[in-house]
Amino acid sequence: MSEALREISGVGPDQLTDAILTASEPLVLRGLAAGWPMVRAALASDRAGIDYLRQHYQGATVGAMLGGREAEGRFFYNDSMDGFNFQPVHAKLSGVLEEIEAKLALNPAPTVYVGSTTIDTCLPGFRQHNDVRLGARDALASIWIGNRTRIAAHYDLPDNLAVVAAGHRRFTLFPPSQLANLYVGPVDFTPAGQAISLVDFLNPDLEQYPRFAEARRHQLTAELGPGDAIFIPSMWWHHIEALDPFNVLVNYWWRQSPDYMDTPTNALMAAFLTLRDLPREQRKAWQEIFRHYIFEADDSTAAHIPAHARGVLAPLSEDGARALRAQLLKRLNR
Repeated sequence: MSEALREISGVGPDQLTDAILTASEPLVLRGLAAGWPMVRAALASDRAGIDYLRQHYQGATVGAMLGGREAEGRFFYNDSMDGFNFQPVHAKLSGVLEEIEAKLALNPAPTVYVGSTTIDTCLPGFRQHNDVRLGARDALASIWIGNRTRIAAHYDLPDNLAVVAAGHRRFTLFPPSQLANLYVGPVDFTPAGQAISLVDFLNPDLEQYPRFAEARRHQLTAELGPGDAIFIPSMWWHHIEALDPFNVLVNYWWRQSPDYMDTPTNALMAAFLTLRDLPREQRKAWQEIFRHYIFEADDSTAAHIPAHARGVLAPLSEDGARALRAQLLKRLNR
């Protein structure tokens, strides 16, 4: 029921092309970072990998999530969905590494997870010898450290290059078209900022979530080891399992749009406020307006209007974005 992702071998961290970094479907890059010192240390042993991270640590506090054994690594809601099954904490990374090291022999173990931490802040100097070249892309480089974990299926707005630096990870991905079949939870109350699928991928309840069977017909999977990488295009749903007692992931996020553009999530939240509860015929009318001005807009959309008079119908610029944001704030603060 699952297809393997397309794979490329023989590409090094300095050889990433635009064709790879703008792909419209996920892509596995075997051995991309095989030469990283972090990868070589982790392959020697878990403790050697942990010691390599310690060499670069200079005392920064990190955000971590702690979960009990009963969750078996799955970060999720509690049973009543009014909270979560983990405890967020702020701690020294040195203490987190000690906790992971002390639990290496336990399975299942209480879960320890440091997610999405900026590398240059947390581990100065790490990227000097453990990095990739992305051309002119202004990417955010983050590190994820933990033991055995399961991260529910979610999407990210930026494109994502994720490099397994220690341990093994299983990626399960779905195209954006599978949204309705993934049974996504609340959009404004989430474990880590992004709406997630409520389906337990290791034990899916097809009576409760019957359409998930259709989603599985479209899923792509890959298991990655140390040094392997995966490119995940913007908006693709991805479920990630860290399979070993010690796992490290390095990822790079970037957008293919200018920094002055706001996140489309703001438009979605505004649509809940302004559109969703309109009468059906009015929603259909607005659907046509959005089709015309947004989703199928092209050079002909405003061609009949003099260029100097097109306002928001003109291509967006940094100054135009600033002016439009001010108008929106004024409208919302009425």
